[in-house]
Amino acid sequence: MQVVPSLCGLKCGLYIDMLRDVTAKAIKPNDKPIPDGTVTGLRLHPTKTKARGAWKLRFVSPETGDRRDMGLGIYPDITINEARRLANQARSQIALRIDPISARTSEKKEAQLEANILTFEDAAEQVHTNSKAGWNNKKHQAQWIATLRTYVFPTMGIKLLSEIDVNDVAETLRPIWLTKIETASRVKQRIHHVMEWACAQQIIVGNPVNGVQHLLPKQPSASIRVQNFPAMPWRVIPNFVEKHIGEADNVSRTLLLFVILTAVRSGEARKAKWSEFDLKQRIWTIPASRMKARVQHRVPLSSPVISLIEDLRNRTNQGPLVFPSPRVGGELTDMALTSFLRKHKAVSDTPRRFATAHGFRSAFRDWASENNYPRDYAERALAHRIKNAVEAAYHRTDLLEQRRPMMDNWAKHVVSEKKV
Repeated sequence: MQVVPSLCGLKCGLYIDMLRDVTAKAIKPNDKPIPDGTVTGLRLHPTKTKARGAWKLRFVSPETGDRRDMGLGIYPDITINEARRLANQARSQIALRIDPISARTSEKKEAQLEANILTFEDAAEQVHTNSKAGWNNKKHQAQWIATLRTYVFPTMGIKLLSEIDVNDVAETLRPIWLTKIETASRVKQRIHHVMEWACAQQIIVGNPVNGVQHLLPKQPSASIRVQNFPAMPWRVIPNFVEKHIGEADNVSRTLLLFVILTAVRSGEARKAKWSEFDLKQRIWTIPASRMKARVQHRVPLSSPVISLIEDLRNRTNQGPLVFPSPRVGGELTDMALTSFLRKHKAVSDTPRRFATAHGFRSAFRDWASENNYPRDYAERALAHRIKNAVEAAYHRTDLLEQRRPMMDNWAKHVVSEKKV
């Protein structure tokens, strides 16, 4: 056991064991307080629960001359090192003739006063300013506060932090809780972040976001949500393409047709770059950084897709993006596809909902299954992650060449080559 001289030991000629976890964990309700051995006056006092102790710092107040005990929290919630840090801070105040208990009381009063004037909007803006320096993604920096401005500030922004309760949080989340589930989750997390900051600043005592799910209806599971992407039945797709996409004479229509023919995610298509295409080998290689599973994905290109890409290259400028926004030159948004599908009332297999761009992947999966293509071919075409670790270990090929005939036949189903 390491023995170190305490400040008292240096003066009195005594040595005290330095407190370690093995000793602290052995403390029992009727034990005597255990000296820390490194900070004068710091002791671990027994509580009514075994292996839990109360940290107290005994000192003489420089203001009144009275002996006082300052509570520093409960072990093991407050570790030995943390207790020493807090005790040393208090000792530093004492050296400056400041009573640490009186100072802490004043801080709490100031925090309480701040709680009476600080609104949720003020706090959120402050948290955003403090946090954004640590976020490398500038888009995330902007989105973080934008979601609060859109979904929270209109109802809860002017409320004082001290007045916000779990019912306020529930009513703020309710309009999007079932209709925009992913957004609701992000909003809830960001409200929680702001209120945790308020707790740490001792402006409020508890986080009102905790338990809010008990006041809101149960959300469908992630697996059910994925299955419920409104999808156009695969037998209907050729008629829709012929009637509404036709010659694909603008970037948005071309993008949608490209998404349908390749069965990729719309985000993967929207960010496609010319450098990723090898038209001679008829392959599009999507880098791992853009894939959901973070694994490179190769897409065999059918003749209609080749024709579509070559025609697009002749019609657009030679920037890096295959599908640039006509207005700003950057990436197209998913809303371009969503708006198009809504405008043309794209039918889906979900009552009272229009088909989505993502739903064409489901349609392709149904077509492949009903046309007796091997499951592996379809799963690789969709770049689905294999969840079973043992099965994944045996999948060392992407079956690119085996997938070609399947994608060629899918293209023939969707649109005849003469129409592209």
